[in-house]
Amino acid sequence: MATAKRKISSSVGISYAASTISMTFVLFLLGTIGFVMANIYTTANRMRESVVMIVELKDGLSESERNEIGNQIGNHDMVVSMKYLSKEDKADDEEFKRLYAIDVQGVLGVNPLPDSFDVTLSELSADKAALEQFVEEVRQIKGVTYVNYPQTFIEQMHSTLDILQLVLAIFGGALLVVAFVLLNNTIRLMVYARRELINTLKAVGATKWFIMRPFVGRSALQGLFSGLLAVALLVAALYGLNHIAPGFGLLPRWEELAVLGGAMVVLGIVVAVVCTLPIVNRFVNMKSNKIHLC
Repeated sequence: MATAKRKISSSVGISYAASTISMTFVLFLLGTIGFVMANIYTTANRMRESVVMIVELKDGLSESERNEIGNQIGNHDMVVSMKYLSKEDKADDEEFKRLYAIDVQGVLGVNPLPDSFDVTLSELSADKAALEQFVEEVRQIKGVTYVNYPQTFIEQMHSTLDILQLVLAIFGGALLVVAFVLLNNTIRLMVYARRELINTLKAVGATKWFIMRPFVGRSALQGLFSGLLAVALLVAALYGLNHIAPGFGLLPRWEELAVLGGAMVVLGIVVAVVCTLPIVNRFVNMKSNKIHLC
């Protein structure tokens, strides 16, 4: 009997260590995915707010008319910023001269380029219907002759970014399920090894919470320890990668790292406790004559 108990205790200890290590790596992977997703989200927002729509204006508009058009466009939620470019600015632009290698005004005798607004669109441009409605509203403004925007590029960009974020979210969810399975099996074995103690405590009138508290506390400590180890691994990995490839700017700001690390530790504790409660509760509520049969 004693030999069997030692074998069970040894098996529990090995399983506990293995689950702690496994959970550490799962949390590390989840933290890595969180870091990547945060960067993708930031980059996605930056990309979504970098698309420019060109609004060309009718010749001969007065300054007040141009300002009125600018106000009508700029006050829309779809717009992040806008810049007015006169035909003279365009003709004198060095990039324009280099690209076309010709003095347009000198050849034609007049400057054929129109005045225009460069309108930077917000992330709301991801809504195709809303974007088309906004473009149509701009086209209807008196003094606007032409509206040009990269419709195909905007649709492909938003679609690609959404798919990438969805794939990472699914992968992170799968890892979270793995963490639950690993802990569930370990905690079940740990509680099973102490089923006689649970039965004895029930016999002497111990309350349910008094019996459950040590198991929950140990699981919380396991989650805390795994979370801290995972944070240490993530920081070491980021510093190592930044040392190898400093040009990629892999090091996050300290406040971002603190939020991510805190989330990893809290997640570790929550997962461990959530896995423990139903298993311990099942053994505590089990009848004494059946606790040895499970």
